[in-house]
Amino acid sequence: MNAVFPEAHAGSAGSERGGTERGWTERGGTERGSAVRAKSVWRRAPRNLDGPSPEGELATLQDVLTNFRLTLRMKCEGLDPEQLARRSVPPSTMSLLGLLRHLAESERDWLNWISGSDPLPKLYGEQSATDALLARHPDPAERLGEGGASVRELMVHRVEEYARHCGHADLLRECVDGRVGQ
Repeated sequence: MNAVFPEAHAGSAGSERGGTERGWTERGGTERGSAVRAKSVWRRAPRNLDGPSPEGELATLQDVLTNFRLTLRMKCEGLDPEQLARRSVPPSTMSLLGLLRHLAESERDWLNWISGSDPLPKLYGEQSATDALLARHPDPAERLGEGGASVRELMVHRVEEYARHCGHADLLRECVDGRVGQ
């Protein structure tokens, strides 16, 4: 069970490197000098490909955002707290746990900014609250918050933020246990 996402993939097999945990598979090695290193990669796409695609601009942006959130969840899946907190290559202090905290704080900041109410306490899990608040504004051109950013701009920025950090998570996860892929 994952310490950050306990509900994620309950019942998965262990996460030992080279194991057959649901979602992972072994792929041929990569040459590094004279040594060959086996890689573990995801064998499933981190998105729901069943059913019709979303209709409309905001539904599409929300779907893309949901897919990046799932990708980040997959990057953290099966790691213990020490592995999540493991920092990348010095001098960087970046870790998967740090990325999760940063994105949670970003969600809280967006929610505070959009709602214009008193700042919320630092809690993790504001994704659904921010999603629900933005869902009440179906016009992508509508301007919200202090600076008057459009709903479209807010959604694109959220997608951009998660996409950038999913790229970081790729490298961080590979440093932890060698797993690569989506």
